[in-house]
Amino acid sequence: MGKTRFKFHIFIAVLFGIVCCHTNPIQAVRLKDIADLGGVRSNQLIGYGLVVGLDGTGDKTNTQFTVQSLANMLERLGIAVNSDKIKVKNVAAAVITANLPSFARAGNRIDVLVSSMGDAKSLHGGTLVLTPLRASDGKIYAVAQGPISVGGFSVSGASGGGVQKNHPTVGRVIAGALIEREVPSHFSQKDSLLITLRNPDFTTVSRLKQAIDNRLGENVTESLDARTIRLRVPHRFQDRVVALVASIENLDIVPDTLAKIILDERTGTVVMGENVRISTIAVAHGNLSIEVKERQDVSQPLPFSQGETTVTRESDITVTEEKAKLMVMPSGAKIGDVVKALNAIGVSPRDLIAILQAIKAAGALHAVLEII
Repeated sequence: MGKTRFKFHIFIAVLFGIVCCHTNPIQAVRLKDIADLGGVRSNQLIGYGLVVGLDGTGDKTNTQFTVQSLANMLERLGIAVNSDKIKVKNVAAAVITANLPSFARAGNRIDVLVSSMGDAKSLHGGTLVLTPLRASDGKIYAVAQGPISVGGFSVSGASGGGVQKNHPTVGRVIAGALIEREVPSHFSQKDSLLITLRNPDFTTVSRLKQAIDNRLGENVTESLDARTIRLRVPHRFQDRVVALVASIENLDIVPDTLAKIILDERTGTVVMGENVRISTIAVAHGNLSIEVKERQDVSQPLPFSQGETTVTRESDITVTEEKAKLMVMPSGAKIGDVVKALNAIGVSPRDLIAILQAIKAAGALHAVLEII
């Protein structure tokens, strides 16, 4: 009897552990995954350069800016040429873009994206020539050079047919840009920080403020609006702002979201949030299908008659209407109930878009309906 009771207690403990492991009513996320730190961002860089070494897939010989750029580059290298007499097919003009990450230092390397701006067929096998990259202030922050990696190919035959995969006119130079200038940063000397939510919400920003104050043990935050919190650097973290950020960026926050439904009519995609609710409503749905078939009949005249052969057209029209089904959705139904009810009447994604729009027009859908 004692062994049976002991086994029963073990079974209850294991069952409780399984339920606890699989029950997670609150979905918490880290602060760093829902918010950004003010002043910590990347900067965009852009440049214009030449890609050489192409196997006859470069810009055409009449592309003036490519020929002029090649002539200017050769002149800087000490070779005087006449741009009117340059006829090459192994060179392509390209725009080079990159993102300069925050806290990047001189000597670090970053990836660059090379995009053809002429009529080149492919950048496969090409090499980017030394290209300065500028920011919006016009200053050079990096220089890029190196072999281009293209994630596609293009093969064509003499008759004009061919096969192409992906975009062979866009490539990437891995670690191809060398940073030459740093963006000034005084992050460690700040006396306050701004924390901004990526999705503004008053409830989430209040929870975030409370979590930070509880972690630091004092009231050092101020909610400015539904997106922004100002964090005053405590005295014990003076000149140690990095340690302060490290201590709060992994805080678990439960974000609150707005009840919203996203509809994409182009692809028939429907995305619903978990807070979507509906009032009591009845939905009837039935498809109407109209099929039109066209055919041509040839009418031949009788032998030795004066008639002519004519072609007549006939149309067959078939109309099929499915039997409508009426489904009642109770008040306060959650997203799971809505999906089950709509699946029960056999609606397609495009029909679902029309039904949701009708429910919204009836005032029974308590959510934001956004069409993209």
